[in-house]
Amino acid sequence: MDHNALGRSARGTARVRACLGIAAVLAVAVPSLMPTQAQADPASHVATTQWSTETLAPGLEVRTGTITHPDVTHSWTVAVQSPGISRLTGAATWSEVGTRNWADTTAAKLRDAEFQPRVETVRWPDYSDTPHGVMGLRVRVGSFSTQAAAQSAAAAITAAGFRTSVAWTGYDIQQPADRENVHVAVIDPRVFDGTVEGTHDGSLAQRRTTSSVAARLHSLVAVNGGFFVTSDADGVQGTMSGLGAYDGRLGSMAAGARAALILGDDGRHIRVADLTTTVTAQARNSSYRIQGINRVPGLVRDCGRPGATPSALPWQDVTCRLTDDLVQFTPAFGADLPTGPGVQAVLDASGRVVTLGVRGGRVPAGGRVLQAIGGAADWLTANAEPGDRIRVGEVVRDTGGRRIELDGDDSIVSAAPTLVKDGRIDIDAAAEGVVDPQDLSFGYAWANVRQPRTMAGVDSKGRLILATVDGRQTGGSEGFTLHEAAEFMRSLGAVQALNLDGGGSTAMAVRGTLVNHPSDATGERAVGDSVQVLPAPSD
Repeated sequence: MDHNALGRSARGTARVRACLGIAAVLAVAVPSLMPTQAQADPASHVATTQWSTETLAPGLEVRTGTITHPDVTHSWTVAVQSPGISRLTGAATWSEVGTRNWADTTAAKLRDAEFQPRVETVRWPDYSDTPHGVMGLRVRVGSFSTQAAAQSAAAAITAAGFRTSVAWTGYDIQQPADRENVHVAVIDPRVFDGTVEGTHDGSLAQRRTTSSVAARLHSLVAVNGGFFVTSDADGVQGTMSGLGAYDGRLGSMAAGARAALILGDDGRHIRVADLTTTVTAQARNSSYRIQGINRVPGLVRDCGRPGATPSALPWQDVTCRLTDDLVQFTPAFGADLPTGPGVQAVLDASGRVVTLGVRGGRVPAGGRVLQAIGGAADWLTANAEPGDRIRVGEVVRDTGGRRIELDGDDSIVSAAPTLVKDGRIDIDAAAEGVVDPQDLSFGYAWANVRQPRTMAGVDSKGRLILATVDGRQTGGSEGFTLHEAAEFMRSLGAVQALNLDGGGSTAMAVRGTLVNHPSDATGERAVGDSVQVLPAPSD
């Protein structure tokens, strides 16, 4: 670790905090937000940062910032892809980063084909649970002022027998971004008289834009929430692929132990912790583990459930499968129930079995439905005769073993990974399933390349920090890597922070109007849940 760099980072943090306290627009020079890597010297480039601050209510401020590096120039280039095999699925994969042997051999073949390659070293970000030092090498060709010119060169290199992609160097970690557009909301629960809640806006089996929910609820500020199902092949679109709790009730279960934002007492008590969920059905003298809430039996988006294949551990954007699966549906599901092989028991408000039969229909008001496949279907059939009572117990714990009690004014929004813990950058990227040190094709672009991001954290005074950075905008805003996101949150004073859903999902709305620029070509993406900052009810 470069202690001089740490000192520079600390001084930069102080300057950023000073800027945040000023309501007028101003420009200041701060060291660029860069992870500690040998090929990137934070002192070699100076950022110009402009902040504007608006107070929406006592205890609620929104800060808009633009971070630029005037002395940095980026270009388009052609990246040659390294072949591999997915460690998780065994399928063929391609990655921009490969071994030294692959890089040297590929560069020699490119030179033989009369191209002029360059070999670049890529180092691991300072994650808490991955190797340090060199991750691998990448091979690139050319520097082009336009994407079209790079695509033309890529076509020629592909025709020579190489697999290629076109890359913008502004997304690399090796140099600072041209520009990063950020929005930050700071909510002080000691002063703010409104509420903060995670919400799915009535129906879990739906997708709605963050700003449309904010407009309907008359929110002062809103950001998108956690990961959710986006394809019918992976389940019911809009349902969460990690832990979600709304109005004190579980709407979905955790994917292993992943980061979560706990909004207790309508946002009066806020913290970030890795959470797990255990749900059990008890009938007669027998019990069975429920592995899902409000999801299609057998499909586990982002994995992280016992018995799931190919892995019981969390894996970002991977759909695992369970052959024996018991799933609970609540009235909040709000849609037709999944159909297919297996059996279901419809329960009334007291937990008594009303009917046992084929899967389908709707969840009755005030009741629940248990759907089961495989061995779970055999258990349910044997223990769910009409008139019998089935009790369902739900337990949420942090990784320290402490139980999280949920009341009607509590909510939880989760994603991955943790960014800041106890005031220090602490990114458990491998444990939370967003990178795989043994398979560089998995998670490299998701975690280690600049992307749009949404982040949430808590500072030492208990204030909630909600932040977004736009990304994937060549010549506009290039986004953060995970490590840059952690550094940014710490620069704002966060002592705990996590990464929420990002990419095309990243959105912040102020007074119901979208204020950032989402990266999806079609505009703001409809998402699963969101975090809404609501004004106090008028008298």
